Amino acid sequence: MTFLRENNRLSERTQVLYDPRNGDLALRAVDLREDGTLPERTNYFTICWIQKGRGTFWADAGCFHFEPHSLLFFVPYQNIRLVTDEPAQGVVLQFHANFLCIETYHHEVGCNGILFNDLYGVPLVELDERHNQELGDLIGNIRGELEDGGLAHSEVLLSYLKIFLVKASRLKIEQQGCGDGSVNSTRHPAIAKLRELLEANFRTSHAPADYAGWLHMTPKALSRVVKEQLGKTLGELIRERILKQARWELLHTLKPVKQVAHELGYDDELYFSRLFKRDTGFSPAFFREYETTIRGGRNLSMT
Repeated sequence: MTFLRENNRLSERTQVLYDPRNGDLALRAVDLREDGTLPERTNYFTICWIQKGRGTFWADAGCFHFEPHSLLFFVPYQNIRLVTDEPAQGVVLQFHANFLCIETYHHEVGCNGILFNDLYGVPLVELDERHNQELGDLIGNIRGELEDGGLAHSEVLLSYLKIFLVKASRLKIEQQGCGDGSVNSTRHPAIAKLRELLEANFRTSHAPADYAGWLHMTPKALSRVVKEQLGKTLGELIRERILKQARWELLHTLKPVKQVAHELGYDDELYFSRLFKRDTGFSPAFFREYETTIRGGRNLSMT
């Protein structure tokens, strides 16, 4: 099958794909390597709890700085990289949607669009001493439960993870403002207006100049604001929004790839497929078939 061949080629290079047919765990926690090395792509949601070390990390095109006592957040199939300026210490916590689907449980944990899939914020939460201890204890509880098991093992793990995500979401909202469009006083006012415009027009307007014109700014000036605030260019932000929707459509609907491409403003299906593969590391067909297979088709019940 096509998706098996493509998966084998990718696994030889990165060894990151969760696959329950191989006995992989849908929730895992491992020590962060001193050099900060992470798989370049994975189909897990990934949280890095940084205890020691500082440096730079990339989430797709976005580039950000991190300090000790930080949480970094990454979404499945994202191209991620950490570069440390000194030896790092921490924990990498990962879970697949088979363990906790952040869309299904959004009303309970509220992290979708805040910790994950927030294109208009920085995927980082800073921790003071109290919160670092509190969230660190939860990670310790998760690691202990993973090792010991016992009665209602999965339910206990799910409870710990939900509490962790709720507390981290609250902190991020306090620090940055998030998914609902609210912003704090340190954010440039153009970001909130740009968010509204992009959410309304990303399917039909792909050019940075369109958004700059609507905001009565030059493309250069708006791109500078976006780069300063979000760590990426305006063009990269527009592309991320389009491909975020593409992943949702491919995962939760049975629309042909050609139709998904057309509805997102691409009449050339091959161009769209190349763009999607450059962003995720996979073709649209593989992404859909693989994730639907390992989820047992549960993703399609969300349409």
